[in-house]
Amino acid sequence: MAAPVPASSPPPTPAKETRSFNVALIGNPNTGKSTLFNLLCGMQSRVGNFPGVTVEKKIGHVNWQGQQFHIIDLPGTYSLSPRTLDEMVSVDVLLGRQKDVGHPDAVVCIVDASNLERNLYLVSQVLDMQLPVVVVLNMCDVALARGTTIDATELSQRLGVPVVKAEAHRAVGIDDVRNAIAAAAKSSPVEARKKVFPEEFYSECDQLATHLTAGGAADVPEFLIQRMILDPGGCVEAEYTKKCGNNLPQALTECRERLKSAGQAVPAIEARQRYAWIREVLAGIHTRPTTRSVTFSDKLDRLLTHKFIGVGIFIALMFVVFQAIYAWAGPFMEIIESAQGWLADLVALTLAPGPLRSLINDGVIAGVGGVIVFLPQIVFLFLFIAILEDCGYMARAAFLMDRLMTKVGLSGKSFVPLMSSFACAIPGVMATRVIENRRDRMVTILVAPLMSCSARLPVYILLIAAFIPAVTLFQVGPELSIGGFVLWSGQVTLPGVVLLGMSSLGAVIAVPVAWILKKTMFRGETPPFIMELPSYKWPSPRIVFYRVYDRAKAFVMRAGTLIFATTIIVWAAGYFPGDHTAQHKLETQIEALDDTPENEAQLEQLVDRHNAVSAQLIETSFLGRVGHAIEPAVKPLGWDWRIGVGAVASFPAREVIISTLGTIYSMGGDVDEESEGLKESLQQARWPDGRNVYNVPVALSIMVFFALCAQCGATLMVIRRETNSWFWPVFTFVYMTALAYVAALLVYQVGMRYF
Repeated sequence: MAAPVPASSPPPTPAKETRSFNVALIGNPNTGKSTLFNLLCGMQSRVGNFPGVTVEKKIGHVNWQGQQFHIIDLPGTYSLSPRTLDEMVSVDVLLGRQKDVGHPDAVVCIVDASNLERNLYLVSQVLDMQLPVVVVLNMCDVALARGTTIDATELSQRLGVPVVKAEAHRAVGIDDVRNAIAAAAKSSPVEARKKVFPEEFYSECDQLATHLTAGGAADVPEFLIQRMILDPGGCVEAEYTKKCGNNLPQALTECRERLKSAGQAVPAIEARQRYAWIREVLAGIHTRPTTRSVTFSDKLDRLLTHKFIGVGIFIALMFVVFQAIYAWAGPFMEIIESAQGWLADLVALTLAPGPLRSLINDGVIAGVGGVIVFLPQIVFLFLFIAILEDCGYMARAAFLMDRLMTKVGLSGKSFVPLMSSFACAIPGVMATRVIENRRDRMVTILVAPLMSCSARLPVYILLIAAFIPAVTLFQVGPELSIGGFVLWSGQVTLPGVVLLGMSSLGAVIAVPVAWILKKTMFRGETPPFIMELPSYKWPSPRIVFYRVYDRAKAFVMRAGTLIFATTIIVWAAGYFPGDHTAQHKLETQIEALDDTPENEAQLEQLVDRHNAVSAQLIETSFLGRVGHAIEPAVKPLGWDWRIGVGAVASFPAREVIISTLGTIYSMGGDVDEESEGLKESLQQARWPDGRNVYNVPVALSIMVFFALCAQCGATLMVIRRETNSWFWPVFTFVYMTALAYVAALLVYQVGMRYF
């Protein structure tokens, strides 16, 4: 018998519901889906990839009404007819087959209120899954401005799901969306809605289900059975053909033949039936002007998408963007480098010379600095991309460039990532996320490192200044100067032509490489370039901030750790197994001396000895041994072991070759591409038989190698993260290194015949 409850006891507190809910966001491209996701989740989201595919997984974790909600932002899509594994991800998530995100408790379909009829096609497919659904009528203000009216209440009754009006770019209606999502996620199971297809179709579905059960695939979701019939050669058909193997393709062919005989030919049946359903749903509750007036956007589009004027505006805009990136990022990069130097000095003051100080300064601080120093460029690039995307221009740019990019089998959306790679391949690879087509995206990722980034420039400047004769090829016009600053000398010089050639080489080679990749590894029907041009609008500071923050965080968190680990490994290879006692003793003596005129001679002597010891240590290190080991392989390029060490040390980052050569030639690691001492050392370098190591063919061979080789660990790590596979960075490294070697070999061997 239970003890009586005292009258004075407080009423029992109801048990708090602790269950969390999964909510999937889906919608057509350019409907404001990502904007709504950011508003719902803010910065509480994590970005990753779905296992085994390149599709980005963005999940936000939020707490509403005391309960946890996991918001899953699915890729923008016009329908749920999966043709690739990437497209299959959305179907798998909605059916609860994607184990890493769990079964969805509700689905939010974001539709463009100004283009309701076409957007309801996807809604119709989602409703077939019998999940709790919320329809968000986004951009209601745009629809109203265009004279479109929608009776949302009646639409909700006809669809049998909540319909909420919103203006995500203005953060209007977000509370209503939250409340509707919370109510839908907690609602009871959804009853089957009115059937869209004729009875013959569902009868064929039943027969196919029986066939699948006989083949060992019982309990196949009804939606997937429908997709097998409706999508000939699609992902679902391929998946269950592997699982069953009981003549499934033949059974599907017979099924489609029977439907065709009944006047319901596949795949036309789907579009016909769904649009008939949509017209029935919208009848009497959706009006729009019969004649469309010419808007300001139309007039602007005539200019921005014009094949001549539009291209001119685009080039001018890109010039401004990249100039701004260089100009604006420079001071921030200098601040980071200064902070890096200050921190290294602080460590030097705290710790005596030794392995620990070298690890912290040359490994940890250099590794972290090597990651962070790219951040300003990435932030500014994505700031411009976010602004151009949010105001609606980026879609016009892709449309303009499509004609050019289709020459190599890519679409217009590949242009901006490739252009970005001229500044740095890391943001370029990350910018490929705007490309929906997987094959195009992969090819763009694989050729992006060929674009000549700024890290190659120091190598070009050093070798051109040291070995390319400064001769004038011809005169083009008078000298142009402003206030004593020479803008144009009027001369075309050989060093200038070589620099232009080296800077353009990667882009030229990328054209056949992209073409070969499209014809071999990424074969397939090139999808027609269909892009809906979104309305122009003022970019939302909130949305722009979220996008830039997302990309910057993704870079630091996803690539930074791997880049850091790579730097530590290279440091260890260059430090061990030598005895650094003498080097550390010299460092201690150098640091003990004040930089005064009285100590100048002694200081110089100590620095020279330190540089000589450092050169000896790097030669006997694992890195140096590798250089000697590969000398037979690099000798056909005209290189000795020292150039080989420089090339090997540069694989994490190209610019490292300058400091490595400085160390090898006893100049110290603080040299740069302008160092006259390093240039002289290179010019005086000799083989054991007294021949010059360097000449014009050797210099060209090195530059060509650096122009084409994948010497950037950071880029390879970003490719690993973006493709969700180790295969593609390894493939990129192998093909670019082989390409660089062959090209350098040809340049040297052919060049030696003329020099």
